[in-house]
Amino acid sequence: MNTTVTDEQIRDLAETAKPYSLAVLRWGPQRHMDRAEATELEHQRRMVSLRADGVIAILCPIASATLAGVAVMNVPIEEAEEIMDADPCVRTRMILCEVYSCHSFPGDTLPA
Repeated sequence: MNTTVTDEQIRDLAETAKPYSLAVLRWGPQRHMDRAEATELEHQRRMVSLRADGVIAILCPIASATLAGVAVMNVPIEEAEEIMDADPCVRTRMILCEVYSCHSFPGDTLPA
């Protein structure tokens, strides 16, 4: 940590915080069910489409035996829960999803 941050900078940043929803996706009990690859492809197509539409601000697939990914969603928690409940992998219990209310700072980006 090389950058010094003042109390005023912290307060100024906090004032810009905006609500988001964070979807945490974990592999479920049906991960290896029949036709799992086709169902997962539809899940991926849907998530990338939601990203393209601006519903998902940041999409992070995770290479893990337990965690499938996270998504920062640009919608209220109730809408995020409805969207994720309709996901093909969630409906089949290939993926279990928990959605949390969170805050972040508009304009934050991932480095190129």
